[in-house]
Amino acid sequence: MLDIQHLPGFITYEEGLLLQEKTVAEILAGEKSDTVFLLEHQPVYTIGRLRDRSSLRDPSFLPFPVHETNRGGQATYHGPGQIVGYPILDLNHRGKDLHEHLRKLEEALIRACETFGIAATRRDGLTGVWVENRKLASIGVGVRKWISMHGFAINITQESLPPFFAITPCGLDGVSMTSLETEAGRPIPIPEAAAAITKELRCLFDA
Repeated sequence: MLDIQHLPGFITYEEGLLLQEKTVAEILAGEKSDTVFLLEHQPVYTIGRLRDRSSLRDPSFLPFPVHETNRGGQATYHGPGQIVGYPILDLNHRGKDLHEHLRKLEEALIRACETFGIAATRRDGLTGVWVENRKLASIGVGVRKWISMHGFAINITQESLPPFFAITPCGLDGVSMTSLETEAGRPIPIPEAAAAITKELRCLFDA
């Protein structure tokens, strides 16, 4: 059974990366089963290891630190009011299909949104979860010996949105970021959102 852990407090990005590295090593050693961490990060901007870093605009003006990481993709923001999910899964036993892995993560988030009456969707050619032309969740993954790392970030409260104005989110000009609270028109506590996401992850990844 998938081990899904909702971690309390605010985790630094470095702590989250170390937790992923440790879990990958334990799964490779046969010491741990597939695990998903759901958490909130302390405010940070991240970007993949790319030559083109224009999505950060001018890093010297950013209000929070920048962390280069080994996921795919351009700049994004993580912080309070946003649930970050790190599925550390052995894809050797899940078809070794990274495309399917991405689509399942999207599907889990789309179904979780339905819990709150939000009609979220995919957009052709763009990884992530959207409500019309507004981006609700970003997805960027990596693998090591077919063990998945990184994952998704979904904006829950309106508190999570202002820091996105300082960057070009995911390198997409003109993209508007949104949150579950904004789309639902009511406050949504983080534990309530985490419970909905947990339910859909189990449904799709425990099968």
